[in-house]
Amino acid sequence: MKSLRRLCLILLLPLTLHADDAPKPVFLAGAATGDVTAPLGSSMNGGFQDREATHVHDPQLVRCLALDDGSSRIALVLVDSCVIGRDIFDEAKAMIEKTTGLPASHLLMSATHSHSCGTMQAVGQSDSDPLYQRFVARRIADTVRCATQNLEPAQVAWGVGSVPQHVFNRRYEMKEGGIPQTPLGGTTDRVRTNPGVGNPLVERPAGPTDPEVPFLAVRRADGSPIALYANYALHYVGGNGPGHISADYFGSFARQIADRIGAGGGLPAFVGMISNGASGDINNVDVLGNPERLPPYGQIERVAGDVADEVARIYAGLDWQDFAPLAAAHHEVVLRIRKPTAEEVENARKTMAESATAPRMETLEQVYARETVLLAEFPNEVSAPVQVVKIGAVRLAAMPVEVFVEIGLEFKEKHPGTTVVSLANAYHGYLPTPRHHALGGYETWRARSSYLEVDASTKLVEVLDKMLAQVGIGEN
Repeated sequence: MKSLRRLCLILLLPLTLHADDAPKPVFLAGAATGDVTAPLGSSMNGGFQDREATHVHDPQLVRCLALDDGSSRIALVLVDSCVIGRDIFDEAKAMIEKTTGLPASHLLMSATHSHSCGTMQAVGQSDSDPLYQRFVARRIADTVRCATQNLEPAQVAWGVGSVPQHVFNRRYEMKEGGIPQTPLGGTTDRVRTNPGVGNPLVERPAGPTDPEVPFLAVRRADGSPIALYANYALHYVGGNGPGHISADYFGSFARQIADRIGAGGGLPAFVGMISNGASGDINNVDVLGNPERLPPYGQIERVAGDVADEVARIYAGLDWQDFAPLAAAHHEVVLRIRKPTAEEVENARKTMAESATAPRMETLEQVYARETVLLAEFPNEVSAPVQVVKIGAVRLAAMPVEVFVEIGLEFKEKHPGTTVVSLANAYHGYLPTPRHHALGGYETWRARSSYLEVDASTKLVEVLDKMLAQVGIGEN
């Protein structure tokens, strides 16, 4: 019996000695891009009037970063577009899940919000081509598939820069006489959006800004960069050529950051990315200053260059890690829609009839009359997808709206390490806070670009707070 016990101890001893030698999980990263540039002659949205694409200055791309921690896999996807409806994202996710097994809850997809891209979602007076929409969905799916095929052992790091000189709150309190009647006939607005540089009736900005540029970077063991995913609370820049397709500063940053961190050459190629943060009330116009007038693309290149310089500065001192745990959570929030009354719809039809160029509306009153008629056909409620993605100490809180900066700042204060990604997984217009709804202004005027209930932000934030706890706020 003693001999048998001795034999058992001998057999178990190697297992005890080598328990710590179990294989450790390997962190993987892969990236890819796909071209979704609209054909010339296509509709371009981003304004009250439709525009036709006549030249491609720089391509519209899908950019994807895929990550794998051995037990979970996620993909971060950016598409150069003004806005993207849920149909396109959902179609792409279904194809991805079928071909890779990656669940939709682990796919964070968002539009950059360039105002000079082919129309992917009907908004304003721009309508999308269904064939182009299907092409975009397929190309998104292909790009994610390629990124997962490019997965390889990687190191990960994150940092935060600050670029305050290019962000301005675009909503202003005005002196007496500085706020005209709204296109919907309202006379209770207390703020004005984009009042014009040097307007003597401007009193003060109606809200703050967020200068931070948080980013996530992945590289190979030899130090060569794989991808970088940044975020900046800046709506867009503009100032491109007429009829030009361009990815705006989002595309320029992707190119310039590659140069700044020495990521040129080699395959798979480095992928730079910058998502749209909480920028619903933020733009690049210094209303109270004396901004320099630059040639087309001059301001785009300047903004992107300054952001790339700051990110590269922080990048040089990053603390790289061999592993970061991943997690994702998804939830649907049912929100009411601000529908017009029957009387408002009847009056709107009369206003539309005044257009001399129908079906194109000429004046803002006619444009918003058309929006009223279209919104009358909307359902009474909409399901808004919200999502949280964890990458080590980083948290991405994704919402299908143009999020006001106050909401993004609130998340950063309550949940350190959390960044808001706007225009994600669907498009449901602007997301003002209840306070800003009371102030009025363009972002609150009822239209397909602003139709959610007044308390929508409160409800979305409440759900996201719980989701952040679900993925482990303090766990790295």
